Amino acid sequence: MKKVSMILFALIFGLATAGFAQTSSNFFEGKWNVLVKGTPEGDATIPMRFEIKDGKMKGYFTAKGEQTETEMASAEAKGDELNMAFTISGYDITLLITKKDDDHATGKLMDMFEVEATRVK
Repeated sequence: MKKVSMILFALIFGLATAGFAQTSSNFFEGKWNVLVKGTPEGDATIPMRFEIKDGKMKGYFTAKGEQTETEMASAEAKGDELNMAFTISGYDITLLITKKDDDHATGKLMDMFEVEATRVK
C-alpha cells in the first residue's frame, strides 16, 4: 500500500510540475515579413526574425538592399503584443504589433503607419 501511495504521489507531483513549467516558446518566435503601408517612399516590406535567447526575446531585421541581419535595440513580447525598437535608414523606429490569428499580426509603426505582419513558413 505504501508503494502505491508513493507512486501515486510521484505521478501527481510530476503532472503538477509539468503543468506549471514555463516554455520558452512564444507566438512571435520565427521569421516574419512585416509590411509597412503608406510611408513617404511607398509600402515597404521588412523581413524580421525573433528568438528567445537566455530567456529574453531578441529581434533581428534585414534592411532593404542588405544581405545581413541587424539586431534590434529591443524586442519585448507580452501576451499577444510585441513591442520593438530599432534604427533603420538612420531613423529610430518603434513598432507595436498584436496577434491577429495563428500566422498574422497587425499594428502601427511610430503610431503613424499601418503594419501587417505575416509569418514565413
